[in-house]
Amino acid sequence: MSDLKNDKSTLEDSCGCGCGHAHDHDHDHEHVQTMTLELENGEKLICPIIEIFEVEGKEYISLLHPDEDLALLYGFSEYEDDSVELTEIESDEEYEKVSNAFRLLGGEAD
Repeated sequence: MSDLKNDKSTLEDSCGCGCGHAHDHDHDHEHVQTMTLELENGEKLICPIIEIFEVEGKEYISLLHPDEDLALLYGFSEYEDDSVELTEIESDEEYEKVSNAFRLLGGEAD
C-alpha cells in the first residue's frame, strides 16, 4: 500500500494520449477519469480510476497504478464542492473485505 498524503483532491478527465490536456481532439480512444495521488515523499502518481464501489455502507475507490499492473484500494469520500478525499484502509480485516468485494467486481487487488 502506498503512503498517501491525506488531503482533498479532485477527479480529473484525461484522454489518455499523454497530451496532458482534457479536451476533444482527433484520437480513437475514450477519455479516462484519473486521480492524482500525492505521496508523503512528494511523488505524484496519476492513476486511472478503475471503480468506485460500496462495502458495508462505505465507499471505496480502486485506482490502477501507473507503472505496475496492480490496483490501489482506498476509502473514498466525495464532497459538495466536487473535491474528494482518499483514506488509507487501516485494518487487515477491512482490507480483506474491500479486496474481496473488488475481486467480485472483476478486479484484482494488490
